[in-house]
Amino acid sequence: MTETTHSTTDEPTDKRAVVLLSGGMDSATAAVEARERGYEIYALHTSYGQRTEDRELECARRLADELDAAEFLRIETGHLAEIGASSLTDDEMTVDDADMESDEIPTSYVPFRNANLLSMAVSYAEANDCEGVFIGAHSEDFSGYPDCRPEFFDAFERVVDVGTKPDTEITIEAPFVEYSKTDIAEHGVDLEVPYEHTWSCYRENEPACGTCDSCAFRLQAFQNIGVRDPIEYAERPSYIDA
Repeated sequence: MTETTHSTTDEPTDKRAVVLLSGGMDSATAAVEARERGYEIYALHTSYGQRTEDRELECARRLADELDAAEFLRIETGHLAEIGASSLTDDEMTVDDADMESDEIPTSYVPFRNANLLSMAVSYAEANDCEGVFIGAHSEDFSGYPDCRPEFFDAFERVVDVGTKPDTEITIEAPFVEYSKTDIAEHGVDLEVPYEHTWSCYRENEPACGTCDSCAFRLQAFQNIGVRDPIEYAERPSYIDA
C-alpha cells in the first residue's frame, strides 16, 4: 500500500533529493541538512510493522510539512515483519534495555532493512529525477547494525550506478555516517531541527520509555550537549558519557 501527499508550494529549486524520513531524530536532521544544501525534499516513509509505527508516521508527516516537502510518500513494507527476527517487529521478542557498552548486534536489528529501504528510495528518486538519497545513519548505528557501515553505503552506491538508466546519477548521502549521536544533536540544534516532532523509542507510542537502546542514545546525546530533549519520557535516566 502506498500513500502520496503533494506539497502546495510552487517555489522552484535546481536540486531534488529523496529523504528516508522515519520520523526519528537522525532522519529529521538529515532532512534539514538536505534542505540546507539546497535540495527540494521528496520524503519517503516506510511502515514495516515496527511497534511504534503509528507515532513514527505522525512525526514523519509533521516533519514533511515543517520542511515543505514536495511530496510525502508512505509505503507499507509488511514483508520485513513477516520475515521477523527483530524485536522491533516480532511481539514474541523482548525489546531489551539499553546496553551501551555491548559489541553484540542488538535484537532490534531488522535483517538487511537498509538495503530494502534504499532500494525503494532509489526507485522513487529515479522516477522523480532526484540527484540524491539521504539517510540519517551514523557511527553508533554501524557499531551495532551491519547495514549502517560506510562500506555498505559505498557498495550500495555502486549498485545504484549499475542498476539504473545510463543517464541517471543518484548519490547515496549519509552525511552523519562518521558522527556520534551527540554530534548529530549538536548539529541539529544549530540547524534548529524541530526535535519536538520526532520519535525514537522502540517500545512505546507515548510516552517514550527512556530505557531502550534508542531512547538511551538519544537522551545521552541531549544530556551531553546540555539541552533538554523536548519529547515526553516515562523516565529520564542519566546517560552522560563520562
